[in-house]
Amino acid sequence: MRLRTSGALTLSLAAAFFLTGSAANATEVEGQKCITCHAEKQPGIVTDWKNSRHSEEGVSCIDCHSVDADSPLASQACPGVKGTATYITVAVTPNVCANCHSEQVEQFNASGHYRASLQYHAEDGRNYKSMKALMETHEGQGIEKFKNAADMTGCMQCHGSVVTLGADNRPNKEGWPAAGIGTIYPDGSVGNCVVCHTRHRFNLAEARKPAACASCHLGPDHPDIEVYNNSKHGHIYNSEGGEWNYSSPTASWEPGDYRAPTCAVCHQSGIGELESTHNISERLKWNLWAKRSNIRNSSDPLSMLTGDGEKGRALMKQVCSNCHTKTHTDNFFEQTDNHIELYNEGYFDVADKMLKELKEKGLVKKNPWDDEFQKIYYHLWHHQGRRMRHGAAMGGPDYAHWHGVFELQQDLYELKHIYKQRMAAGKIE
Repeated sequence: MRLRTSGALTLSLAAAFFLTGSAANATEVEGQKCITCHAEKQPGIVTDWKNSRHSEEGVSCIDCHSVDADSPLASQACPGVKGTATYITVAVTPNVCANCHSEQVEQFNASGHYRASLQYHAEDGRNYKSMKALMETHEGQGIEKFKNAADMTGCMQCHGSVVTLGADNRPNKEGWPAAGIGTIYPDGSVGNCVVCHTRHRFNLAEARKPAACASCHLGPDHPDIEVYNNSKHGHIYNSEGGEWNYSSPTASWEPGDYRAPTCAVCHQSGIGELESTHNISERLKWNLWAKRSNIRNSSDPLSMLTGDGEKGRALMKQVCSNCHTKTHTDNFFEQTDNHIELYNEGYFDVADKMLKELKEKGLVKKNPWDDEFQKIYYHLWHHQGRRMRHGAAMGGPDYAHWHGVFELQQDLYELKHIYKQRMAAGKIE
């Protein structure tokens, strides 16, 4: 239904249309003003809200977007609040979500997702210098006006941005809009709940489907959605997933609602005796994205090894036990671990030893992206090596083998050739 009248009549009819039922009774006057205006200007926003749990519970725009006058995010740029006692922000932070969802935010803050932007945007972040050099000097070609281009349209859309504010406290383009999971806000909070539960419906069913994860977990370096589709789990989902029930309450979404796990089932959802969690590191044994895979052993969310690896493996086995026998599950993870250890000892350790020796003798270029050895080394761990490990851990044979270890052995032979040539000649070819 679309209202096609004009002027004040349009706004009053829009308010009447969108503010019906319990939401109308519970919504504050300020919230009603927001809805009335946005029903005319951005009806998609109001339609989403109208179909949300927030609407059912009487949570309106102002409940999430209003801030105290002394908040670093406070703005009256919106004509609807200008000159009033109300201050708002378009950048709703996890601190706001925590008012109702404190447990979920606390779990997120202990997870690897928390680190996503901090590790390269924060000046004391682990990859800050190397990522800045990659984006600005190499990808941006050192041109000042383009130094943030690769970040704005690429990196921060998955990792998250640093939100800065300009005129009228509106977000600058360098950090907004961002769909990244680890977005950092001026109030100090970190995270971006709407990455998985997109605004303004915040649909639980949406977050339970693989597509919620696939917008970031894909591509040559971490093709998790491709690996999932290559697996038997993905085969079953792609055959019949449209028929499954994604709307059961958190505590009762169990096998029967679905016949094979989605990403959420394994990594986050309550299943059997397990409670749901927003700590996506909690059920993991290994770090599969680092140069070398090691078992998780840190409570620090900024550590590459955040989590308790042995406990994580036990928790993941509990997930599997809802559909598989102990022998099936134990054997699967023994296969996985064997392949990961092959990567560590047979490929990465060998390549890393050669790189260190070349560096000691000054036989690598200062620019790693213009050095054949360093480029192959990077792809060995960051592309082929991740695919090899992820493919094994998620039951995707084509990625464990043809896109993984098969390409790794070619990388290693090429690295050995360059290494021998440089060591013998004492110079870079």
